[in-house]
Amino acid sequence: MNGIHDMGGMHGMGPVVAEKNEPVFHAIWESRLFAMRRGAGAWGKWNIDASRYAVERVPPTEHLQASYYARQYIAFAKLMVERGLVAADEMATGHPALGQPKLTPPLTVDKVAAMVSKGSPTNREFKIAPRHREGQAVRTREIHPATHTRLPRYARGRTGTIIRDHGVFVFPDTNCQFLGEKPQHLYSVRFAARELWGEQAEPRDSVYLDLWDDYLDPV
Repeated sequence: MNGIHDMGGMHGMGPVVAEKNEPVFHAIWESRLFAMRRGAGAWGKWNIDASRYAVERVPPTEHLQASYYARQYIAFAKLMVERGLVAADEMATGHPALGQPKLTPPLTVDKVAAMVSKGSPTNREFKIAPRHREGQAVRTREIHPATHTRLPRYARGRTGTIIRDHGVFVFPDTNCQFLGEKPQHLYSVRFAARELWGEQAEPRDSVYLDLWDDYLDPV
């Protein structure tokens, strides 16, 4: 979707400041939220693309004012209600409603290490023919979906070259809406900086983006 989260190429946002010796978490509540999100995710009520889409739906003013984990909390609370793990009034009060069932969480302490080491891979071992090939010139589609997409605005309608075929992966645009994984080939596509930013960009610079078949057309 087109929103404030898609800041690539936008003017006026200031420099990216790297924090020296940055800690993993800046506060205890951030680590607790991280653990809660991983634990609740084990219910299988959403996927990584749906969680990203939830963050993108944080209102623009809140998005700009909030820290990374604050935005994650807003999105997490929204997902918990939308996917039926808690009721809206329970989230508002912090107390369970009377008569609500209590279920055993699918993620227990003894399973955490295995889950963290395995992760949640989105590659798929399907025999699907690629629509494009390495070395081919392609043009990205000029799309503006109202939901989640991994094709950033600054790279839409631009010409690049396929450098590598990563194999078959889940397509985020449908996965975020629970419309199916629609697995397809994912490519590393190189764009000349001047193709993206114009003549003011350095002529030797390039940007590499990982893009799915459905984002690309042959030139």
